[in-house]
Amino acid sequence: MKKAVIFGQNRAGLVDVPDPRPREDWVLVKVHAIPVCTEYKRFVNGSRADYLGHEAVGEVVEVAQPGKVQVGDRVVVMPQFPCGKCDLCLAGDYIHCENNIDFEQFTGSLEGSATYAQYLLKPSWLLPRIPDDVSYELASLALCALGPSFGACEVMNVTSFDTVLVTGLGQVGLGAVLNAKYRGARVIVLESIPYRTQRAQMLGADLVISPGQPDALDQVRGFAHGKGVDAAIDCSGVIAAQRFCIDAVRRKGRVAFVGECSQELPIKVSPDLIRKGLTIHGVWHYNLSLYPKVMQVIQKSPVINHLVSHVLPMSEIQRALEISASHQCAKIILKPWE
Repeated sequence: MKKAVIFGQNRAGLVDVPDPRPREDWVLVKVHAIPVCTEYKRFVNGSRADYLGHEAVGEVVEVAQPGKVQVGDRVVVMPQFPCGKCDLCLAGDYIHCENNIDFEQFTGSLEGSATYAQYLLKPSWLLPRIPDDVSYELASLALCALGPSFGACEVMNVTSFDTVLVTGLGQVGLGAVLNAKYRGARVIVLESIPYRTQRAQMLGADLVISPGQPDALDQVRGFAHGKGVDAAIDCSGVIAAQRFCIDAVRRKGRVAFVGECSQELPIKVSPDLIRKGLTIHGVWHYNLSLYPKVMQVIQKSPVINHLVSHVLPMSEIQRALEISASHQCAKIILKPWE
């Protein structure tokens, strides 16, 4: 099969590798659409990457034994390789599994573990079926494009009575705008890149504010009746934006951190948490039982197509990563057989 790799700084291309083979309850999926996520960071940094990607949708083409899917099923490939047996996995919170399977040890090779490829391997229970009326391209949005922010909206119980702030309008942040608007909320976005702010307005954002404006916080509070927003979702992973979310929500407000960040965030327990009464959530993805609701957003949102800006052949991986690194895009989707 062919797969995409990063050879070095700003250099990517395709290579040929052996096809993976299914075993036990793991199945072989022929990949039809691959959403591009944060892989551009490795492309820019110059670190070689032979196994790219964690998002994909496709068709089951081979099973080693009868299981939860059959040959011919169209499926969304959920991320990671959780054990499927612990309490978290059984409850649907597999994303937090502490006993992830060693892919190479289990299969004998790392081929089939990455999604930037024509085939991959996955446990059958992590392959929810795609409704017949949903294309592969749109079904792929059930992963990082909509997944993290859907989980955030769910745990914060975002409704039409809420005003929601979204900081950081990359592909995940744009999905947050769509998710919050689908639930009927008013949405404020904090972003400085014009392409992203225009795309957010296409998705229904009610107010766009640049983080560079000295009165940005006052603008947010003013739009929210002077008290602050009901909920905030940070998708940037930037300390300043995370802190802005804490300051922008009202008393008894809710904050969800979605953007990955390893730096220390300055939080004062008394004024921020106890006296203000905030609830702060860390959200990685959504519970597997919520998949039908995520698919409902894809099926019924009138602006869902605006989350996809480019559909390219995987053979144009160099161009795809260059566009992704430019930030002049929404979700980019690769077609591995073109």
